[in-house]
Amino acid sequence: MSRPSRREFAKLLAATGAGIATGAAAPMLAPIAIAQTDPRIVIVGGGAGGASVARYLRMGGPDLDITLIEPNRIYSSSFFSNLYLGGIIRSETLNHSYSGLRRLYIKVVHDLATDVNAARKTVTTRDGRIYHYDRLVLSPGIDIKYDAIEGYSRAAARLMPHAYATDAAQKRLLKRQLKQMRPGGTVAMVMPSPPYRCPPAPYERACMIAHYLKTRKPRSKLVILDPKRSFAQQPLFEEAFAKYYKNIIDMHLSDEIDDFSVAMLNPRRREILTRAGKGIRADVANVIPPQRAGVIAARAGCTDGDWCPVHPESFLSRLVPDIHVLGDAAIAADMPKAASAAHSQAKMVAANILAALTNAGPVEPAYASSCWSLLAPDDAIRMSARYTPQDGRLEATEVHASK
Repeated sequence: MSRPSRREFAKLLAATGAGIATGAAAPMLAPIAIAQTDPRIVIVGGGAGGASVARYLRMGGPDLDITLIEPNRIYSSSFFSNLYLGGIIRSETLNHSYSGLRRLYIKVVHDLATDVNAARKTVTTRDGRIYHYDRLVLSPGIDIKYDAIEGYSRAAARLMPHAYATDAAQKRLLKRQLKQMRPGGTVAMVMPSPPYRCPPAPYERACMIAHYLKTRKPRSKLVILDPKRSFAQQPLFEEAFAKYYKNIIDMHLSDEIDDFSVAMLNPRRREILTRAGKGIRADVANVIPPQRAGVIAARAGCTDGDWCPVHPESFLSRLVPDIHVLGDAAIAADMPKAASAAHSQAKMVAANILAALTNAGPVEPAYASSCWSLLAPDDAIRMSARYTPQDGRLEATEVHASK
């Protein structure tokens, strides 16, 4: 398929709605002339971050050679998945295809990126194909640290699902277990240690599971085991627990005396033992382990420990040249690991790539995120902020939160 002319491309943008832009990094949206002939941009990961980078690059660079590598043909979003677990939306609502990107003449390759050679500027996939790049964007999301909890594993997740990555099967499994549970049963949630994807998400999930129990599984309980003593928007969630789910949610936060982090799991018996010595046997166990950057980021040499340090102005890797890392895989100081944050970062990454290709001046950095959490069908809370680079890290400004 040949790319359209610039005039045809402008019409295509308008037809697909891609010409409408909001928020930061709007200056790069007007198509620009690239000095280099068909610069090659490879993007690994087709979630909220990677797909958005591809879209904004195409909006600003009609002549760019853009390849998006993503193993899944359908993207099953983590955002709104809690509403699915609560019985408020259908699973189909979470699913998104890549047809819109293809209409913008972006090459979408459904394969798994398995290696990056930064010296040769190549990405290798599971099928053995090699993709050359001038700029590489990594947006691989998270990987679950299965070995962080004794007794947990990929196999154990089929009995005690985490349902916390872009894996539709895990979400369907947890929902099926909830549906099949007897009335009067016990659901246990094991909360993650920070940093993890979307700080308020586990507690929104607690609300949605409790809502499901309240409306469909009478006399059932939700036991929460948390390795932390505090969490995002804690007063508002605790108010919701008391208002909507009294006598349903039994919450255990860790403190100086009692440590409710998990010491051991027995998946076949659905048993959980905490470091405080509390044992729980659950009919359904949702275990959310610690997390790390997607494995391809480590293979590219972009990780320091579990996550990828980046320059906050551009989200260029601090460790490997010509590689941008964004979304959940990056450590961006105060900026949360959330889809809205990844989308905002994607705008700035696209702007920086386009500026570099045209030898333009530096891009004024501006980032934002907004996280909504549903407490009950007619009650939600929000936390939003803007972020600016200060002393090598992103600092939150203009913070707004529900009261």
